Amino acid sequence: MRVCVIAALLLFPPAHLHGAETGTPETAASDTGSRIAVVEVMVPSRATLDALVDAGFDIANVRDNTATVYAKPEELDELRTQGLTLRVTGYQPERTDTWLKATSGYHDYTGVTQALETYANAHTDIARLYTLGQSAEGRELWALLITDNPDVEEDEPEFKYVSTMHGDEPLGTEFCLLLIDRLLSDYGVETRVTELVDSTAISIVPLMNPDGREAGTRFNANLVDLNRAFPEYPEDFPGTLYDGAPLGETSRQPEVAHVMRWTAENNFVLSANLHTGALVVNYPYDDDDKGSVDSPSPDDLLFEEVSRRYSQYNEPMWNSTTFSDGITNGAAWYSMEGGMQDWNYRYVACNEVTLELSNIKAPPAPEIAQFWADNEESMLTYMEAVHIGVRGLVTHAATGAPVWAEVAVAENTQRVFTDPDVGDYHRMLLPGTYTLTFDAAGYITKTYEDVDVADGATTRVDVPLSDGDVDGDGSVNAVDVQYVINAALGTSGPYECDLDGGGVTSTDVQSAVNAALAKL
Repeated sequence: MRVCVIAALLLFPPAHLHGAETGTPETAASDTGSRIAVVEVMVPSRATLDALVDAGFDIANVRDNTATVYAKPEELDELRTQGLTLRVTGYQPERTDTWLKATSGYHDYTGVTQALETYANAHTDIARLYTLGQSAEGRELWALLITDNPDVEEDEPEFKYVSTMHGDEPLGTEFCLLLIDRLLSDYGVETRVTELVDSTAISIVPLMNPDGREAGTRFNANLVDLNRAFPEYPEDFPGTLYDGAPLGETSRQPEVAHVMRWTAENNFVLSANLHTGALVVNYPYDDDDKGSVDSPSPDDLLFEEVSRRYSQYNEPMWNSTTFSDGITNGAAWYSMEGGMQDWNYRYVACNEVTLELSNIKAPPAPEIAQFWADNEESMLTYMEAVHIGVRGLVTHAATGAPVWAEVAVAENTQRVFTDPDVGDYHRMLLPGTYTLTFDAAGYITKTYEDVDVADGATTRVDVPLSDGDVDGDGSVNAVDVQYVINAALGTSGPYECDLDGGGVTSTDVQSAVNAALAKL
């Protein structure tokens, strides 16, 4: 099938492209039979690029008319039959001595573990270290939570950074550790950091693919690209977590399954995953069944804004000659399937971008300090963006208990959800005036018009939702119906509730509501 799909589009390639291959490196000559090849492939058109994507090839980058493809032996054989110009530039896993030399000065899995344990033990007031689960080879996927009350669920937005899904891209791991150091060291010292930690639940996963990191390969121990292994919409999930669409983690790679469960159990508002191999902020959609063309999400302008909040403080990224302002829609760069950022946005309503931090996969360790200087302000500013828009608590009108509710913005199809533990919601929005609707199963829907969102601090709208039993006595009565009518009419006057003379019933409630709404 793969050969046929590509061949159909490449039946008549330009004569100078046909059958050309150059420069297989000598260092890979002795043991390439079972290893994954890193291949530069000329793609003369977007149709050719999309054919590679549709056929299942793992494309890691597209620069000008060249795609970087990671190909297993049988896939490399297929590429060679397609009339494409290609060049093998390396093989994975890296030989141990080569990989160790390239990453000398970086933290390996053991070093990451020790660093995180040291940070957590030294800052028990604001940090908690825990594991999401184990990798295919039994290594822990560590996460560090940083917030002012780490053992308490609070009315505050949740944020996450996840790094090194690809094991041969270790720079993000170093950034995560440096960011952790900044947050913990400056808490209580620097006002900006203290306010950020006090108002945000910050989770950081420095190393999502520890097996690949140890082996020096893009893939996990099962030779799967973790950023192509998340559920695809709509084939694998037709809706959202709130809609009851299945999580579907049981058929996933262990690292992906752990991240999926962890994400679904929390209520992350904003996140980013860290990579290398390019220099750009990449935002959804990566895949919208349109191919490698601009594929905007319902929050396209919002994503552009928060992406620029990152890129503008990174001078090399901002001044990119390839990407305007150092940002790009994912599919406009190249379409990819099974990515984490699209799953986060579509399934759990978490706004996520992909940060490509360096054109070089693993820059020499002495250069890390300069890369960090380019990115430190960007990482802080991006986190602070979790506080833009509108927020509040959705609670039971009678008891004050938190309600798991859906929050809709008029003329925007993207819904967000409250945290069922606290009832807080955080809807990121650009400045403007909005109509918000709050809906929950068993409750009366409530709409707020003319909600003004300014450029700066979040607008707060707390929402009491009624289930009809306003006075909480366990049954619907005249007081309850009066509340519903008053809410619908925006008045406080009396209304006849016992319509049939035999006591208040659900029919009376519905009739009363309908009559009130008819007067609006």
